Amino acid sequence: MSVQSATSGARPVLAAIEGMATSDGAGVSMTRMLGTPRLRTLDPFLMLDLFGSDEPTDYLAGFPDHPHRGFETVTYMLAGRMRHADNHGHEGVIETGGVQWMTAGRGLVHSEMPEQTEGLMRGFQLWINLPARLKMTEPRYQEFPAASIPVERREDGATVTVIAGDTARGTAGPVRAEATDARYFDVALPPSVSFAEPLPAGHTAFLVLFEGTLTVGDQGEELAGPRVIVLGDGGRVEAVAGSGGARFLLLAGEPIGEPIAWGGPFVMNTREEVMQAFRDFEEGRI
Repeated sequence: MSVQSATSGARPVLAAIEGMATSDGAGVSMTRMLGTPRLRTLDPFLMLDLFGSDEPTDYLAGFPDHPHRGFETVTYMLAGRMRHADNHGHEGVIETGGVQWMTAGRGLVHSEMPEQTEGLMRGFQLWINLPARLKMTEPRYQEFPAASIPVERREDGATVTVIAGDTARGTAGPVRAEATDARYFDVALPPSVSFAEPLPAGHTAFLVLFEGTLTVGDQGEELAGPRVIVLGDGGRVEAVAGSGGARFLLLAGEPIGEPIAWGGPFVMNTREEVMQAFRDFEEGRI
């Protein structure tokens, strides 16, 4: 789907697409927001899942050992605790409000398992593509607890939790996403409050509405979530919360514009590279 338009003002809404119920890992229930037949990719973004349940049977099976190569995964915990471990010896727990930005690069095998047996577990996992020149880099992590992630508090009561990128008001997220110049903001608006934020021209941008209702740009229609709101090109995003307020992710990044060859847990540029990744995994080279 193209995200380009001629406007240089507020970004228009190109599509507003509901998420699809699915399961992944060992049977974890979730809503797939991006990476579905309705909305396959938004370059450089590949997939986005929203998971959330207070029923342990929906999440206890977790995500046992599985490989990745060629892209980045971003886990943002809204509630609960998830333990991560990989075959390179890295291990840790992502807690409420924390983020793990994992650059899989040339590859690793990891697991993501609940560090709880009851209560609410809720969050997002996002997959971001890497350009060909970085697909075989060494794996690395950027991990930050909630206390290390700045929250921009605006005079009208709006809050912007800044995970990656900088806001126009100068709040800088702790994650540096140089490969795609990505922005990852968690925006919460009180009832009827408006929001505006400049974005780089040409960057792919979309909102992920997951609480309340929202009117975006001059569209006029009030939208409810969970829903991905795809934006066209322009200088800024504009939105107004409904009578119950709204909470949404603002995601933006520079398109890579390269061929995508996607085989399960591997995202490369050619089918041959994907097959090589499978061979490397089977022969213990990941």
